[in-house]
Amino acid sequence: MEKIFTVGNCHNQLWFVLLFSFLLSLILLLFDRTALIGGDQNGVTFLVNNFVNHATQTRTPKSFDSSVSTTDDKNETKSGSDLCSGRYIYMHDLPSQFNDELLKNCHSLIKWTDMCPAISNMGLGPRVENNPEPVLSKTGWFVTNQFTLEVIFHNRMKRYKCLTNDSSLASAVYVPFYAGLDVGRFLWGFNISVRDASSYSLLKWLAEKPEWRRMWGRDHFLVGGRISWDFRRQTDDDSDWGSKLMFLPESKNLTLLSIESSSWNNDFAIPYPTYFHPTKINQVIRWQKKMRRTKRRYLFTFAGAPRPNATDSIRSELIDECQSSPTCNFLGCFNGASKCDDPANVMKAFQSSVFCLQPPGDSYTRRSTFDSILAGCIPVFFHVGSAYAQYLWHLPKKYTEYSVMIPLDDVKEKKAAVNERLLRIPKKKVLAMREEVIKLIPRIVYADPRSRRESFEDAFDIAVKGVLERVERVRRVIEEGEDPSIGFSELNGTKF
Repeated sequence: MEKIFTVGNCHNQLWFVLLFSFLLSLILLLFDRTALIGGDQNGVTFLVNNFVNHATQTRTPKSFDSSVSTTDDKNETKSGSDLCSGRYIYMHDLPSQFNDELLKNCHSLIKWTDMCPAISNMGLGPRVENNPEPVLSKTGWFVTNQFTLEVIFHNRMKRYKCLTNDSSLASAVYVPFYAGLDVGRFLWGFNISVRDASSYSLLKWLAEKPEWRRMWGRDHFLVGGRISWDFRRQTDDDSDWGSKLMFLPESKNLTLLSIESSSWNNDFAIPYPTYFHPTKINQVIRWQKKMRRTKRRYLFTFAGAPRPNATDSIRSELIDECQSSPTCNFLGCFNGASKCDDPANVMKAFQSSVFCLQPPGDSYTRRSTFDSILAGCIPVFFHVGSAYAQYLWHLPKKYTEYSVMIPLDDVKEKKAAVNERLLRIPKKKVLAMREEVIKLIPRIVYADPRSRRESFEDAFDIAVKGVLERVERVRRVIEEGEDPSIGFSELNGTKF
């Protein structure tokens, strides 16, 4: 009996060994197959990484605006597909006279201002050192000049993940010409030949490139760090303002992104640069939370100076009302008032108020609009050209959800006291508007170009998406056999 038991036991062990060997071979085979699919990763690492990455990508921060989609979310596709399909951008390698040489001669970019500090840190300007109380968050804040957008945009484009060296793949072509910095050198005391020289040279250079001839420039775009009218001089009189860049024949096929657009169809406004340039989504979330918790002791704030020589300006009326009202906070930005160039001072003023007044100044738009949004302060506009007819890609179409409109004529003719108009708005409505303003923050800031940020759509991303969609519409028109020139650069009928 004992011998029979031993034989049976060995028999069972043999089967166990065979079964274990089979299962081990099967597991190794499966992992080997997984390794092949996953490239140079081993099977275990590939499976673990995929699980961790999926869990990370699908987790949404609780305090982040869920209506602001991330870049990665929008491009989730099946494994093996090209995530950049339809999003490739080719960037022209321009002669240095159109960009880098301008930065090397930064002392002469603006007649009364040394722009060298402003172009530091890839156009973001010096880091903020003075942060009392503290008004600002610990990181991501710079003394950013309102005219350095083209430098910031260029540096962002250098790190755009769908940038290509193969122009045949590109859906759009970027022209890194610093148009605003170029013309800014010659706005005072120079004739039109000097002001237009770079524009003529640039367009001659572009027209000789094969990329231009593919769609005759209709897929090309550039960024102007000044308002569009600085590039749309309508006469050849030396006394007239600006350059003729956007009125030259080839320019009619270009798309211009600028801090303020004109009434022409190939102009698009994108936000002025603010002082905040985050590197991570968590910096945005923390700032949004801070703005929600901020106590606002004033009903409204106005930061600015009068325009006594502008007959249609209402700034003097607004300043008088503000200074006479205990519910208003006035930050005077007169000549030499450096406190209005201090990010902490500006943000402190806007954080202290529920509403921020944004009347037209030298032009319809103001950088202050985006500073106030960043501070969670509800903007009050007095003209449709200040925002509603401008930032069509970045601001909501339903402007009553995030702002207040008081017609300029009502103030001029004393039909409306700002204080009374704002007090009529129900508290529940005010809270809802403030929340909409705070949700806009990711869309109106430009992330630090040097960062490997977590994916969220900032002002740069939204501008690029707008250009790509515009060029795609033109391509469809061409494919349908219609004339793409019709309506491309004509007046759009909107009168500011």
